[in-house]
Formats: sequence, structure tokens, C-alpha cells
Amino acid sequence: MRRAKGDEGGGVVTVAVDRDRTFLDTVCRIAEESAAPNADDVDRVGRFPVEAITALREARALSAAIPAELGGGGVSFATIAAACFELGRRCGSSAMVFAMHQIKIASIMRHVGDSVWLTGYLERVAAEQRLVASVTTELGTGGDLGRSIAAVTPAAGGVCTFEKQAPVISYGSHADDMFVTLRRDPEAAQNDQVAAVVCQGQFTLEQTSDWDVMGMRGTCSPGYVLRARIAPEQVIPSPFSRMLAETVVPVTHILWSQLWLGIATDAFERARAFVRAGARQNPDGPTIAAVKLSHLLSDLVMLRAEVGAGLAEFVASSDDAGRAGLSTMSAALRFNSLKIAAADHAAGVCRGAMEICGISGFRNNGPHSVGRHLRDAMSASLMIANDRIHQTNASLLAIAKDV
Repeated sequence: MRRAKGDEGGGVVTVAVDRDRTFLDTVCRIAEESAAPNADDVDRVGRFPVEAITALREARALSAAIPAELGGGGVSFATIAAACFELGRRCGSSAMVFAMHQIKIASIMRHVGDSVWLTGYLERVAAEQRLVASVTTELGTGGDLGRSIAAVTPAAGGVCTFEKQAPVISYGSHADDMFVTLRRDPEAAQNDQVAAVVCQGQFTLEQTSDWDVMGMRGTCSPGYVLRARIAPEQVIPSPFSRMLAETVVPVTHILWSQLWLGIATDAFERARAFVRAGARQNPDGPTIAAVKLSHLLSDLVMLRAEVGAGLAEFVASSDDAGRAGLSTMSAALRFNSLKIAAADHAAGVCRGAMEICGISGFRNNGPHSVGRHLRDAMSASLMIANDRIHQTNASLLAIAKDV
């Protein structure tokens, strides 16, 4: 293989490229062989996509982003994003579980600091392929990730306890561990937050609602009361406000937008297959459906460009100066807007694909069915609700110097 430009250290860059390519090839195979054949059943029954997640575990994909020196795959963030896209093309629920896990891993990894416990935990994730769920929303906060009611509470024996009322915990009953946001202590303000890693055996879940929803049915995300006892060193030292700005917001919006792009791309491809099948029967010229497909391609290209630009901007912020820039108002506006645009455009592409395919797209079976795609994509505007993000952006726009 040709050495990458600037690689003067004995093939380091080439090794990284090969590692990324091998990982993405593996995820593409899993998407085709494990996610795609089960996607309709996962959606119809509302069950966890066990086939895809098991295959990802066996491929050690759950630790792909963890550095090699900690036992992980050392895969680049751009390749993790590409994996979300490929899984999204085949099964939105599988892609969302994978993306949510990777968001939590990035949140721990980028803020591990000097914590011996957290470093050891990342090694454990790599060794055991542990699946991490997110517990960042809470009843009484209106869906605001920047506020918590539950608090880290010192208890006898040098441990800490908490009880958190979570309206949703994605794949909570299928996860090994939990990433939980809390107030720093019982006297702290709601926005004085920390995050903690809670391991299996340290928590109990009391289910409080079901998960009978339109889309993303396989994420299995009912509400729970989460009760836990943890050691103090399981609290991540970085303030959650910093984690939110530098990692949680941009990484979440980028990986989600990638999988939504994957869903929209497959919907477009199904519409294109429908048009091509019609063209073989009517070779005299472009049909109305073919013209609509051209318009839909423009929408997909715009979505692809927006998602790609957001990813490129985040990757470019990997140095210390770039990470500091992620805490600016302009960065918050940028990645908030990425989420809003991706959510709206992905659902729009899926709606356009259904209009092109007509009754064939409306059916829940057949090669041109896009009902699952549309329902999964419609969830995008509700996951950290677009209206809430617009309210945040409106406040920022009033005081931000740069946009």
C-alpha cells in the first residue's frame, strides 16, 4: 500500500487507515448479514436487535473507539460515524443502540483525566464488550440535559447512593452499565451536574412505562426508576457542563445525524429502484416519479453535505485549542443547527420516497416499502426535541458575537 502523505514514522498513518477500513468492512458485513434481515421483525415486534448487537460484540465493535493501549480498536471518530451510517441504512434501531453506546464511550474517554478507576473501566469495556446505556433525562426537568434532580448522596461505608426517575432509558434492560447525570451533591443547584458510571450489580431498575411507539421500536426505551450504590471514584471528575459542550452535544448530534442520513439514503435507494423498475416498463421518457426522484436527490445531497461538514468540523477540533472552541456559543449553535437540519431533512427524504413509491412504499412489506424508514426518521425531531433546541438557539443568538 502507498504510504500516506506526511507519514514519516514507519507507516503509522497507513496502519491507522488499514485499521479503520477493516473495522468499517466488518460493520458493513454485520449490517448486511445481521441487521438488515431482522430489521422488519425488530420493528414489527418492538424487540431489541439482539442479532446485530451480538455480532457487533463478537467483532469487538463496542470498544472500537477505545485506544489500542487500553485494549480497544483505536478506530477514528470519523470511522465510528461511518459505521453509524452503514448500520442506519439497514436497521435504524441497531444503529441507534450502537450510536448511543459510542456517545457514552466518547464522553468517558475524552474526560477520563487522571482517574485510575475510569481508565480501568475502559479496559474492562474492551475486554468484556460491555454495553453502556444513557440516563441523562429526568422527570421534572422538562427534558433539559443541563439539569438534574437526583444527586450524588454520601452514604455509610464510603459509598454514594442516588435514585433517578428516568422517563426513558434506551435499551436499559439490555445494557451492562449506565452513564448517569446527577447533581454534584444534595445541596447543589440543578445545573451543577456530574456524570457517573454505574456498573451491573450496583443498580436496580423499576420499570414505570412501556415502549409501544411509532418508530425506533427496537431501542426498547421505557421509563424506569434507577436506584444505585457506587464508589466515589465512579464519578467522572470533569463538570458535566464541560462534557456537555465538548463532547455530549457535538458527538450526539454528529452520530445521530449519520444514522439518520443512513435511513434516508436507504429510503432514497428504494425509491430509485421503484423508478428504475417503472422505466423498464415505460422506456419512452422520464415519468413524473423520475422527476420527483431528481428533486429528492437534491434534498439528499444537501443532507449529506450538512452531515459531512459537521463531522469534518468536529474532527478538526481534536487538539486542545479546538476542544476549547467547542465550548463557545458559535459551536453550540453550529451543532444544534446540525441536529435540527438533519432531523428535518432525513424525515423529508423518507416522506418524498414514500410519495414516489406510492402504495408500494406505504406497504409494510416488499422491496419498496419505506414505512419503517419514515417512522424511524420521524423520531429524530423528538430526540432532544427540536423546539427545545430552537429555544436554546434563540437565547444564544441574542448574545453570541459570532454565528
